[in-house]
Amino acid sequence: MDFSKFSLSNLDAYVTLFAEYGPTYLIKFVTAFLIFWIGKRVARWVTKMAVAGMRKNDVDIELQGFFDSLIYWVLFALVCITALGQLGVQTASFVAILGAAGLAVGLALQGSLSNFAAGVLILVLRPFRAGEFVDIAGVSGKIQCIKIFTTELRTDDNKCVIIPNARVLDSNIVNHSSTGTRRVDLVFGIGYDDNIQQARDVITRIMDADSRILKEPQAVVMVSELADSSVNLAVRPWVKTEDYWGVMADMKESIKNAFDDDGISIPYPQTDLHIRNLGE
Repeated sequence: MDFSKFSLSNLDAYVTLFAEYGPTYLIKFVTAFLIFWIGKRVARWVTKMAVAGMRKNDVDIELQGFFDSLIYWVLFALVCITALGQLGVQTASFVAILGAAGLAVGLALQGSLSNFAAGVLILVLRPFRAGEFVDIAGVSGKIQCIKIFTTELRTDDNKCVIIPNARVLDSNIVNHSSTGTRRVDLVFGIGYDDNIQQARDVITRIMDADSRILKEPQAVVMVSELADSSVNLAVRPWVKTEDYWGVMADMKESIKNAFDDDGISIPYPQTDLHIRNLGE
């Protein structure tokens, strides 16, 4: 470094400038440091309080982790901008750049962001939970997990179906497990020559013998239709959700066997042909 340019007069000028402006800039620097130091800790404290509130309200663990990062980094960015503004840095340009970058990213990830927003709503509103049996977007299965962007179902034949969350919210959601009970809807046809009351008694006896069928609400056996080839009886017992498929299968087999034993026919579609001799 060339010290030949320094002189006592220049040193006096520097000392004068420092004496005039030094305290002001020193105060700004100390203030900016305190804003950064305190703001960073406040941001972490606010984030912890928010996550604790979500945990208290049983918000999904994935959503807790996401908002933990989101809230902290948003607050941290505000703290940094405030500290830089205290130093005299023009922060308007930073805000404009961040806004433009956010807009560009939003346009590029429009589909993903819609799935993300739908995932947040699903995790907050809780139309279904893991382990429940639902119909979503034409797919029936048990909920395996709910993620930020997708929902995963497991069908009865053990297929894994992954549905984008935006499509989940855009479709009708049928939750079969939310109430804990389901109604089994069965229809049995008997012949027109068979006794309706006898068939009703047989069905009622079978339902009373099955402990899985609930007493309340009461099961119903009624004539639902006088069809072309049969009198159709609607059988509607109530069961716990986990017993639905077992009761449905067992009822079909038991009633069919009981009808055979009691001589009650289960007709199949047929057409009677009458031949008349009209002569020549």
